[in-house]
Amino acid sequence: MRHSSRRLRRGAATAIVVGTFLVPVVGGTAFAAPASVPIAATATEPPSPSGTSNGFQNLTPAVRQQLDDAVQKIMHEANVPGVTVGLWTPHQGSYVRSFGLADKNSGQQMSPDLYMRMGSETKTFTVTALLQLVDQGEVGLDDTIDQYIGGVPNGDKITLRELAGMRSGLFNYSMDPDFFTALTSNPRRPFTPQELLGYSFKHPVLFPPGEKFYYCNTNLILLGLVVEKISGTPLGQYIQRNILTPAGLNHTNFPVGAAFPSPHAQGYTDQTASGNVEESTNWDPSWAWAAGAMISDLSDLRAWARTVATGVFPDGRTMISPATQKQRLTTPPTPIPGAGYGLGIFDVQGWVGHNGSLPGYESLTVYFPPAHATLVVLLNTDINYKGSEPSTLFGDAITKIVTPQHVFNLPAQPAAH
Repeated sequence: MRHSSRRLRRGAATAIVVGTFLVPVVGGTAFAAPASVPIAATATEPPSPSGTSNGFQNLTPAVRQQLDDAVQKIMHEANVPGVTVGLWTPHQGSYVRSFGLADKNSGQQMSPDLYMRMGSETKTFTVTALLQLVDQGEVGLDDTIDQYIGGVPNGDKITLRELAGMRSGLFNYSMDPDFFTALTSNPRRPFTPQELLGYSFKHPVLFPPGEKFYYCNTNLILLGLVVEKISGTPLGQYIQRNILTPAGLNHTNFPVGAAFPSPHAQGYTDQTASGNVEESTNWDPSWAWAAGAMISDLSDLRAWARTVATGVFPDGRTMISPATQKQRLTTPPTPIPGAGYGLGIFDVQGWVGHNGSLPGYESLTVYFPPAHATLVVLLNTDINYKGSEPSTLFGDAITKIVTPQHVFNLPAQPAAH
């Protein structure tokens, strides 16, 4: 989700960004949507007689039809090639649907078993790794970043807490015009974390740390380096051993290079050098690293939604201590009414989690505690529609139906300049 313009435009696009929190976006080139192809829904729980007593609608046949209609309407309007939606509750039913195409060239249909790039949902894993080290006493949230990483502007003032909470004041490297040129001129090239930081650090700090909320991918690159330095382990390996394996997330990984397990959907983006729509499936996501490089699928993100929102692994073991998890879920307000951001996690009108956007892919994984409900949306484009990200449009439309008093609503904001 996003807080300032996803694409800083001076005529043509001059910056690119991994999926971010509450950032309004500038519309891009549209393309014709394929016919929607529904995949059979599943219902694993009987409807609850309690109706909407917990704020969540029973997923009756009529409600399912409303969801089908809403999702397909957005697909048609926003020219989305393919989307998968999953809703699960313990008592009020479940709903899993895929519509459209995973590959416009071959005609492969979208389906719930496809691997997808998750973009900024990676941040929830990186911050979890940091918080585990906090619980172990290896680092402190109020330590300054200069205690671990040198050369950071204002490094003696910016704390790890401010980095995780998007309140550091550092410039977002993915908004740098030179970075945009470097990436789009050769999107399969690898980037190192140090190269990414270089694009940020050549800019002055934007404000004193802690003064305001500003979504910034630079923050997560620094936190990834902290995890590596303190653990003595590459970030992807740390996340695999300490988070993915104990959480049972067998279809989630931190890729090396452009590696992409099969089957996967093809991604379509207009964040390109020419501004034309291109396939981005095999772009190297190292440019997003700790801020957005990871891959997952619907079933794993279903499990992760509850795990990250509660701090407890599916088998009941503690992932994050209750005291640390409480700090994580303290979500000070952002400039968007009804939306707060904590430590690598947001709360939008009661839905807790994160979203992600990487060129060609978007995702939304959120948890609604009153109903123990999970919503996951995965799609294979990041092309905006009327200033809004398609994942946000789906989240808004779906929650208007199932939690009408808690709508995942993120109005588009004026573009930043």
